[in-house]
Amino acid sequence: MASQRALFSSKKFKTSQLQILLADSLTIFWGDWLDLRVRIVPVAASGLISPLIYILAFGLGLGSSIKPGSGISGSYNNYLEFILPGMVALSSMTVSFAGTTFSICGDRLFTKTFEELLLTPIHPLALYIGKMLAGVVRGLMTSASVILVAVLLTGNWNFLNPLFLLLVVLNCSVFAGLGVIVGLSVRSLESVGLYNNFIIIPMSFLGATFFDPGTLPAALKVVVYLLPLTYASIGLRAAAHLPLSQFPWYSIPILLVIAIALSLWGGYKFAHQQD
Repeated sequence: MASQRALFSSKKFKTSQLQILLADSLTIFWGDWLDLRVRIVPVAASGLISPLIYILAFGLGLGSSIKPGSGISGSYNNYLEFILPGMVALSSMTVSFAGTTFSICGDRLFTKTFEELLLTPIHPLALYIGKMLAGVVRGLMTSASVILVAVLLTGNWNFLNPLFLLLVVLNCSVFAGLGVIVGLSVRSLESVGLYNNFIIIPMSFLGATFFDPGTLPAALKVVVYLLPLTYASIGLRAAAHLPLSQFPWYSIPILLVIAIALSLWGGYKFAHQQD
């Protein structure tokens, strides 16, 4: 009887701790949301320019010379349909990462308000989750704009199916988490540019947004499949255009594991952050 009481007490304590962690995370998120909500239109539009350029240049321009069954699978009517899911993945990655990184850098390096955040009696993991959620919302705002363009161009409402949206959220979580870690690590805005040039830009072109990774040589496949954007791109493409039986289900747990690993790393970084 005593052991059952102790077990029940332990479960109740863990539930209480989880509730506190969630509440603290939402508190941190709410602080960023108060600033973000007055800039919804600029944030949503900021990440739309690059995808629109790629859609015009590659999808409607160069893509007219790429025929189904030659370079891309015959499951797609044209190259535009092929790259649109990749544009959603690309925009969500870019805005989630950049918005989160610059937000934290601004607090750390310019306004000098980040020290106040570190002094709050909140678990480091809650600090990470709150900042990451703000980055996810930034990414979703821009993704919604690109999805709207995709639906208008193709008339394909599968861009709004739950599986597609789940992958967008996971992709935003991964790169917003990476943005938090980079924002905590850099010492200047020039360093942010280095991370962007050596991680984000190469991943934009190598993350299966413009091509089918299955057509690559084996050596290059290894590189491409090491990138989290690859799993988001192929998953979104399958969710939008292919039957459920052909969906690459492995993309969901891979993105989820990466997001969890980044959360552990981010919690550690917050716990040992000194500004």
